[in-house]
Order: sequence, then C-alpha cells, then structure tokens
Amino acid sequence: MCPVSRRFVQGDGGFFESGLLVAHCLLVELPTGLLLVDTGLSTADLADPMRRLGRGFMLTARPKRDFLGTAEAQVRGLGFKVEDVRDIVVTHLDLDHAGGLSDFPEARVHIYEPELRAMEQRRTPNEKMRYRLPHFEHGPKWSPHEVSGDLWFGFEAVRALADDVFMVPLVGHSRGHTGVAVRADHGWLLHAGDAYFHHEEMKIPPRCPMGLSLFQSQVAIDDPARRRNQERLRELVRDHGDEVNVFSAHCPVEFEALRERQRRSARPPPVISTTT
Repeated sequence: MCPVSRRFVQGDGGFFESGLLVAHCLLVELPTGLLLVDTGLSTADLADPMRRLGRGFMLTARPKRDFLGTAEAQVRGLGFKVEDVRDIVVTHLDLDHAGGLSDFPEARVHIYEPELRAMEQRRTPNEKMRYRLPHFEHGPKWSPHEVSGDLWFGFEAVRALADDVFMVPLVGHSRGHTGVAVRADHGWLLHAGDAYFHHEEMKIPPRCPMGLSLFQSQVAIDDPARRRNQERLRELVRDHGDEVNVFSAHCPVEFEALRERQRRSARPPPVISTTT
C-alpha cells in the first residue's frame, strides 16, 4: 500500500513522496496441511476494488493492483495448491487482513469470537466501514474461539491449533483483535496484527510518525486498551526478545528484517507478504 506522505507514514522522506505499508502474512506448514495467518487482499479485491474495498480505502491506502502480490499467487508460487491451505487464523477482520479469505473458500477460519460478533453486528459507523461485507459473502467456514485459560508469556491466549499456534488477545484496534503466535525452529513469531504499525513503537521510549499515530487513535474501537496492549508488547520485547520475534502487519522495516532472517535460517518458515 502506498499512502500519500512517506514523512507522515514512515517518519522519513518527503511529505509528498509515496509511503509504503506491507500486508504481512505467514504461511506455516503443519502436519495437517498449510496454515495461513492473515490473508491480505484477494484477487477479487484487485479486480473490483471500488465495490469490495471502497473509495475511501482506495484514495488513502492506494494499494498496488498486483495480482502476483496476493496470498493466493504466492502460495501457488511456493508450489502449493489453494486447497492445501486447510486453516486460516486472522488477527482481525479489517479489509486488508480478511479480504483474501475468498481465495481460500475451503479453509477453516479461526477467529477470536468477539471479533466475529463485532463483524456480524457492525454496531458503529467505524465498524460499518472497516468490515466489508463482500469479503464474507462466500460463506467462510468460521471456527470461533474464546479465551481458554492458556497463558502465553503471561498473556491470555487461545490455543488455535495444537501447541504451536496461539491467538493472543490484543484488543483495542478492534473489539476482537488478536496477535497470532507461531512456534518456529528458532523461537516464537508473534504476528501482532494492527496492535501497532511502526517498528519504533516497540522501543522504550516509543516513537511513531505523526500520520500513523493519528490514524491508530482514530480507527481504534478502544484506544486506551490499544495503548495498554502496546505497553505490554514493549515489555514482552524487552524481557523476552531473545525468545519472541514480534512484528506488526504493516511495517516494511520489520518485514525486511524477518525476510533476511528467513534467508539465513537453515530451515526457514515460509513467509509471504501481500504488498498490495
């Protein structure tokens, strides 16, 4: 995604230079098949963006209409079939995270139950805009989860699949926003979704470019809760950074760092990005 002002979005460059935000997805190989964490935008979104994404998103986010950047195309590019993706875990159902669900219609979609309820009820103007009904008209195979009593590094957690994939509630950005923790060979990956947007938000003290800071506070359904969860993530990075690699869905700096780490790993987990 290429929003108008790099200075406001990334904190460097020109005010009228295009910025860059990725839509970072994970593809995980499990004994039961493939698991996809978030889906980015779909092939249908790029073919009919005004109906499926809306004029506001197109004007502000300015997504690239690159079909090779979709999760579907990149899964196929890795030598798999769409049907090999048996399970999807979504951090939340905003359009740039759940748009690609329609490209994997047979997959079970694991979701934190409050987020599914928020999408179905769409109680506020904010929720009417963020949840695009065309993304769900194919009838996703929902598998809702509630907090089960598991703990993950002190966070309440939902065991999504076996002992290797946990949903970690990080509400605030949306009513049922979660992070998704995946156990890899070199430790844990925590896909923090939209709990934060810029890599320097995980530093102490944190820093965030003006545009992203304003955007996060405006779209949050519960901004105090969002800020509290950011603080908890900073403590996680400070205390367990050698065990857990935390990254947001949209930060290109974190994406490139993880991709480089993948290249150097002897047995890297497949990592894909839908830079739409």
